[in-house]
Amino acid sequence: MIQSVTEIDPAVVREIIKSVEKAGGYAHVSMRDVSVTRQLILSGSEEQFKLLADWECYRLSKMQVYINLRSPRNAYELADVPAEKMKLYQKVFGKAHSEAVYKTRWVTTRIPNAASAQEANMSTEAYEKFYYDVCTLDYNKMSKAMEPLKELMEKTKRVRIIGEGTDLEFSIEGIGVLKGDGTDNIPDGEIYTAPVKDSVNGVITCNTVSVQQGYAFRNIKLHMKHGKIIEAYANDTERINRILDTDEGARYIGEFALAFNPYILHPMNNTLFDEKINGSYHIAIGDSLQGADNGNKSAIHWDLVNIQRPEYGGGEIWFDDVLIRKDGRFILQELFGLNEENLKG
Repeated sequence: MIQSVTEIDPAVVREIIKSVEKAGGYAHVSMRDVSVTRQLILSGSEEQFKLLADWECYRLSKMQVYINLRSPRNAYELADVPAEKMKLYQKVFGKAHSEAVYKTRWVTTRIPNAASAQEANMSTEAYEKFYYDVCTLDYNKMSKAMEPLKELMEKTKRVRIIGEGTDLEFSIEGIGVLKGDGTDNIPDGEIYTAPVKDSVNGVITCNTVSVQQGYAFRNIKLHMKHGKIIEAYANDTERINRILDTDEGARYIGEFALAFNPYILHPMNNTLFDEKINGSYHIAIGDSLQGADNGNKSAIHWDLVNIQRPEYGGGEIWFDDVLIRKDGRFILQELFGLNEENLKG
């Protein structure tokens, strides 16, 4: 299935249909404007969302491959949807849809447009060049360079993250470790796992903007104890806490990842790109991911990105009391292949 719930250029979809045909497949297409999604949420009820989820999940159950295209004209289209409506939609439809997608071979990408360039504070021409550099790097080379880090994470018991306003500790022992090497996301460039659910303790302060449910959150600060977010602050503290109260799992962490795409150096105000920023890490509030499942379930999966390069304040990543990355650069020799100059070459 080729699906977009944002305003995609039909010419892009036509080319993908041709490629599917050449590969011997049958293309099924679902396209919707985000303003239509907004109205569905505003007008919908729990029963309607359940029927919509049942239909979408049935369609996906008949698909082998799912291609998700994103190209919004307005990243804040859902900003004025009432919190309770958004919470209901995420809980009833969003969770079921995500689970159905994960049963297919899936990939998500974002098609460049003027709105995305504006969000990134770039000209459209510069953004398009950036986009194709990011998406067409040598992912096979990157995948091979990831292996030593993947093996190290599989052996690691405890992680400590230190940075400005951040001192966080948790265990990743026994949790799966996966490579984001261009298979499921384009662009890509991360290795991810999840904390043992009740092991997270400390504080994290985020130094990037994060758009969630049509709102741009800034200065996010979370205090965690025995895995649970017990205090949360942001430029709209009431709003972030409403999201964290979506369900029980929304106050626990479902993902931890290290990122190293050499072409993504600064926030683009788009999670698909920002979670791959070179020298960054991210945690995700809520639902854990297939293959790196820590048992946490939620209608929410919200990636919060922290950049640790010197110009963003620096920081350290420790595995079992060994410093493995400082100020965004891997310092163990076996991990040098993931530093910017080696992935670009």
